[in-house]
Amino acid sequence: MDARYVNAIVRATKGILTTHLGAEVTSLTPKVGTGSVTSSEISVILGVKGQLAGQIICSFKKDTALQIVGKMMGGMSITELDEMSWSAVKEFGNWIAGTTATELSNENCIIDVTPPVTNEGSSIFHSSEKYLTLSLETTVGSIDIHISFQVVEETLSI
Repeated sequence: MDARYVNAIVRATKGILTTHLGAEVTSLTPKVGTGSVTSSEISVILGVKGQLAGQIICSFKKDTALQIVGKMMGGMSITELDEMSWSAVKEFGNWIAGTTATELSNENCIIDVTPPVTNEGSSIFHSSEKYLTLSLETTVGSIDIHISFQVVEETLSI
């Protein structure tokens, strides 16, 4: 995985957390793996296509989801993930996806992102491709970003 593209995804995620949610963010040491990717209680799965093909999976505990949704709703105290809350969790994924596309375009890499899919409950995703897990400690909770992508076509120099 090209470090420029990984760094663009990290910048996008940290940017959303700090600017939209007002969270403080600390990156932990990234981990590379193959085979199984373990998710937490809530996951937002985004497909990537274009000059890169793969997935971005944002995974966090339910308490973190409640904090994120509460911040998105102007600081409300959210105690349950109802239909509106699930919509907000998906929108959080859209924010990350849209900002990722913008950050990647700054690296001369054009992608499209599929609509987010949410998963409730701990899961194990199986992948035949290498993946990178970026763990973030934030003031709204811990978030793992699992990234797996391949370059489909060489990026254009501008």
